[in-house]
Amino acid sequence: MLDLVIEDARIIDGTGGPSRHGSIGVKDGRIVDAGGASGLVAKERIDAGGRVVAPGFIDPHTHYDAQVAWDPLVTCSSWHGVTTVVTGNCGVGVAPCRPEHREVLMGDLVNVEAIPLDVMRRGIAWTWESFPQWMDALGRARLGINVAPLVPLTPLRHHVLGDASFERAATADETAAMARLLDDAVRAGAFGFSTTILSNHVGDQGRPLACRKASTDELRALAGVLRRHGRGAIEIALTALSDRVSDEELATLSLLVEESRRPVTFLAVFARPGRPPGSHEQGIERVLPLLGRDRAVPQVSCRPLRVQFTLKNPFIFAGMTPWAQAFNRSVSEQAALYRSDAFRTAWKAELARRRARLWPRVTIRDAATPAVAALAGQSITDIAAARNVEPPDAFLDLALEDELETLFDFPVFNQDPEAVRPLVTDPRFLIGLSDGGAHVDQLCDAGYATYLLGKWVRQWEALTLERAVHRLTGEVADFFGIPGRGRIAAGAAADLVVFDPATVDDCPPEYVHDLPNGAKRLVARARGIDATIVAGQVVYRDGTETGARPGIVLRGGHE
Repeated sequence: MLDLVIEDARIIDGTGGPSRHGSIGVKDGRIVDAGGASGLVAKERIDAGGRVVAPGFIDPHTHYDAQVAWDPLVTCSSWHGVTTVVTGNCGVGVAPCRPEHREVLMGDLVNVEAIPLDVMRRGIAWTWESFPQWMDALGRARLGINVAPLVPLTPLRHHVLGDASFERAATADETAAMARLLDDAVRAGAFGFSTTILSNHVGDQGRPLACRKASTDELRALAGVLRRHGRGAIEIALTALSDRVSDEELATLSLLVEESRRPVTFLAVFARPGRPPGSHEQGIERVLPLLGRDRAVPQVSCRPLRVQFTLKNPFIFAGMTPWAQAFNRSVSEQAALYRSDAFRTAWKAELARRRARLWPRVTIRDAATPAVAALAGQSITDIAAARNVEPPDAFLDLALEDELETLFDFPVFNQDPEAVRPLVTDPRFLIGLSDGGAHVDQLCDAGYATYLLGKWVRQWEALTLERAVHRLTGEVADFFGIPGRGRIAAGAAADLVVFDPATVDDCPPEYVHDLPNGAKRLVARARGIDATIVAGQVVYRDGTETGARPGIVLRGGHE
C-alpha cells in the first residue's frame, strides 16, 4: 500500500520539459510512481482536479539560520510551496559560534540582516559550537520543511580570530584552522560557504563585517576545500552591478571560480531606476568570461525590491561611513547623532559625492505622531520643498519629530517590469534573492515563487509554466547539488507542491506580531497553493498547517 497518491494532476516535473497528465504515488517519503499511480491503494489520496503538481520550490537565498530556532515551519516561505531553503548566505549565520561570541554574532545579524536582537536572545537556545553540531541540533528539531546550509565566513572568522576578525586578515595558521573547520562542515554535509565584500554589510558595533577582512589567501584556502571534495557551491554578495564590476570584485570572483572549480553565485543584478531595459548588460560585461552554470551565476530577483524602514535600524544607509555610528545604539543615542551638525554635514558630503538621487522615491508610509502621519504618501523631496530645507535635513527632522518611529518607504530596484523581464528570462541567471528570514520589519519577498508564477507566467507571459517551475526547482537543485530534490521522478524525495495556475500569486505584505517577544514582522500570504508536501507528508493544505513536521537538514553528498 502506498502512503499517498495524488490523482488527476498536471505534472510539471522540474526538468523544463512539457507537462503531462497523470498521478503520483508516494511511499516512505519517496516517489515510487511518477505518472501512472491511478487506482492504486493508498493511505491518503489528493484529487488535484487537473491542477499542477510540481517539485517543491527551492529558495537559494535565505537567512532563516536564526528563525528556524523558533519557527520550525520556516514561514513565510513554506506558505508559498517552498520545501527547501538554502541558509547561511552573505557570510552571516549562527554557526560555528563559541559561547563568548554569541552577542557579537547576533550583532552582525542585527546590522546585516535586520533581525531584532531581543528576538534572537529569546528565540535561540545555543546548544552548539561547531557547524556540524549546529546541523545536528537543527536535525533534532521538528522542522516543517528542509534546510540546506552554507557555512558563513563571518562566524568562521570569529571562531578562529576572535575580536581580531574585525580588524585584520588571518595568519597562515589561522587560515589553516578555518580550512579545517570548513572541511569538517562539508564532510558533515554543508553545501559550501558564503561571504560578502559589500560595503553596506557592517557587523557588530558598526564595524566592517568580519568576512570583508578576509584575504585572498583565506578565500583560496576555503575554495580549495570545496575543490578537494568535488562538491559544494559558493555564494558571495559582490556588487549591485550599477555600472561596471570593479577590479577588486572581478579579482575576487575569478579567484573563487578558478580555485574552487565549483559553481559560484554572486549578488546581484537588478533593474536600476531610470535606466532602460537591458542596461544591466553593461554591468556584467567584465564578468562574461566567467559566466556559466558550473562557474559564475549572477542571482536576480523577479520582484520589485521595496524597503520599509525606520531610523532605529538604518540598514539602508549602512554603506555610508557616517552611519556606522548609528548601529547598535539606544534610541536616545541615535537621536543625538541625527541632530548633530557634524553628522549631517558628513552625510550630505557623501550623498553629493555619490550623486544620490533617492529623495523623490522616499516617502512616508506611517508614523506615530499625528503631524508626521498626516504627511503619509508624500516624498521627502516635496516635504523638504514645503519646509524650505534640504532633503536630508527634512528626512532626519521628520524622524526626530516622531521619536524615530516614522516608517519610510523606499522602492529601490526592479520597479519597471519591462526592465526586469530580461533578468527573469535570461538562462545565465539564477532566480532567488528572497532574503527570507531577514529584514523582518522592512520587506517580505519570501513569496517570490508565487509572484513568478502569478505575474511573470500568467499575467505577463514572459515564461511558460514549465520553464518557470524549472527555474524554481531543478535549476536550483542542480546548482547547489541538493540530492533527490527539484525533480518529479521515481526515487526522488516526495517534496511537492500542488497549485492552481489560474490563481497562484502572492499577497501584499502585512504586519503581524508573532516574533518571540511579540515584535512585528512583515509577512506575505500565498494564493492558489493547494498543498505543500514534504517527504510525502502534507504540511499545508489550503493554507492551513496540518501539524506534520517531516523536514530535515539536507546534507550534500548524502542521499
